[in-house]
Amino acid sequence: MVPVIALVGRPNVGKSTLFNRLTRSRDALVADFPGLTRDRHYGDGRIGDKPYLVIDTGGFEPIRTEGIVKEMTGQAQLAITESDVVLFLVDGRAGLTPQDQRIAQNLRESGKKTYLVVNKAEGLTETAKAEFYELALGEPYTISAAHGEGVKALMDLVLEPFPTEKEIDEEEDFKHKIKVAIAGRPNAGKSTLINALIGEDRLIAFDMPGTTRDAIEVEFQYKDRDYTLIDTAGLRRKGKVFEAIEKFSVIKTLQAIESSNVVVLLLDAHAGIAEQDANIAGYILESGRALVVGVNKWDSLDDYERRRVKEELERKLHFLRWAKIVYISALEKRGLHHLLNAVNDAHTAAFMKLSTPKLTRALIEATTRQLPPRAGGGRPKMRYAHQGGQNPPVIVVHGNALQDVPESYRRYLEGWFRDKFKLEGTPLRIEFRTNKNPYAQKA
Repeated sequence: MVPVIALVGRPNVGKSTLFNRLTRSRDALVADFPGLTRDRHYGDGRIGDKPYLVIDTGGFEPIRTEGIVKEMTGQAQLAITESDVVLFLVDGRAGLTPQDQRIAQNLRESGKKTYLVVNKAEGLTETAKAEFYELALGEPYTISAAHGEGVKALMDLVLEPFPTEKEIDEEEDFKHKIKVAIAGRPNAGKSTLINALIGEDRLIAFDMPGTTRDAIEVEFQYKDRDYTLIDTAGLRRKGKVFEAIEKFSVIKTLQAIESSNVVVLLLDAHAGIAEQDANIAGYILESGRALVVGVNKWDSLDDYERRRVKEELERKLHFLRWAKIVYISALEKRGLHHLLNAVNDAHTAAFMKLSTPKLTRALIEATTRQLPPRAGGGRPKMRYAHQGGQNPPVIVVHGNALQDVPESYRRYLEGWFRDKFKLEGTPLRIEFRTNKNPYAQKA
């Protein structure tokens, strides 16, 4: 089995910086703010021929035992339980603190194999680690996560007891997984939905907007099909994004949408459809990702309120008529199988392969039923069509004078192809390419 390594420590000791170095990524948010990481965050890494799974955690706050800090501590405890090895990070420049001592006591009681790692040790002498022997966790190892000093030597030591494994073909593995980003406004229930799907409290679900700041990936299986679920930070209106942390979170959310196959836009039925919901939907549409609209907290509405929400959906999200709308309750675990079936359908549509003969026949039928309008002295003539891409599907139409085709006719063709090939749940892009006139005089 691939070893699981948990990174723990008090806030702002450099756990996320080390996580990014160990995974050779920038998947964890890093900034000079204590408490930036809140959930467990998983990533893959490899040193030589030895792979590993590393878990970034939020900071321990043993003294404060209420609210979001209690939830963060609980997530770190779960990471320790899941791990084979714990890297306990302390700050070499700040020195030993009472909080470090309380965390050390917790780790000694856990019985987990623990390495004491003195971070931010660049430029410090060996005497800087002397005070950390007091933690009774063995030899302290000095590193600089930011500069990479001592990290490889530490990981060689950590991975020494574990056997080598053949590299897994990650590309083939990815092809069998559907990457699903859960996006929406803060407090719409995104983390609660993922917890309901996987059947555990994998993510912090707390009654406070903006609990999730990072884009967290969770592996999940449903009916023998593999998924990667991505819980994203809620997107606020630009005018309300003041803190640097919020700006980071918006970037991570947009990156998660871009990297996904299907996005579930989660709406809060109780709060109604806000302008920001439409803004997020517009970004998903621009990104070309397949989409399912999930209306959460549906069980809390009466018949009148449900009619009001449906009218709002039709009025404010009319440009998403191609997307499936599923009414769910994440807290009560209702409608989740309908949501996943809609995700599967949207994924199938986004990656559908369309043959040139079928597309051309559909194009001829469409133009026979309704000719493109005249422009200038003639009428655009469409000859054949072929597929130009997937996720989203792109249909390229070839012919003469196609630069004069109006946007209304483009929308007509989009609806025609969508109905013909059952492309529900995915955007569809139509491109026109005008054939060159072989008799045109060269300049």
